[in-house]
Amino acid sequence: MPSNDSNQVGLVISSTNSIRVFLSRASQDPNLSHHLRHTSADLLLQSEVPYEPLRAVWMASDPSTRPDLTQLFSGTQFVFSSPKPRQKSEELKSRLKKLQDLAERKAYQELVKDITPKKEVEEPFSSYKDQLGFGLHVVVTMFTGYLVGYAAFRALFNHSPAMNAAGGILGLVVAMLVETFLFIIRSSNLDAPKTRKFSQTPKPAFSASNLKKNQ
Repeated sequence: MPSNDSNQVGLVISSTNSIRVFLSRASQDPNLSHHLRHTSADLLLQSEVPYEPLRAVWMASDPSTRPDLTQLFSGTQFVFSSPKPRQKSEELKSRLKKLQDLAERKAYQELVKDITPKKEVEEPFSSYKDQLGFGLHVVVTMFTGYLVGYAAFRALFNHSPAMNAAGGILGLVVAMLVETFLFIIRSSNLDAPKTRKFSQTPKPAFSASNLKKNQ
């Protein structure tokens, strides 16, 4: 017979008629202390009796009048307290909620992966190799432009150091502008196939939101 009394500590047994008779006599026994008589009166009103105080009353009673332990505990049953359910902290609840939402999103994406267009990530200079190659190409182009401008102004202005340097700088700037223009053209060529593919992709007969509602 389970009990929900969380204040009971130790072994607890169910009260029987023999226990109630013994406690009734003990509550009026003048040979017992006031504390034990009061304890007996309290235990008499309970349907589930803790073993420790009951044994204390029995040990203090007169051996000639008290019943045997086998007779006193005849027909009794052990009473087990139900433990309180473990409370989850707010932080744990929040983490469990996030994990549940993440699992639901993954399950939904797996469900609609056949009807949603795949994301294509194709960006210019997406790898270190591309970035290094482009940087080296720009440096070579600018250096070549500087040499060409330097040589051209040297031939035109009769070996003037100032004009030669100005011609080199002008050639460097022109080379940089040409490289920038070529970079814009290459980027436009990469974006054009994506735009055409997106415009030509047929739309599904029903949206992903409608599929989720129908589940």
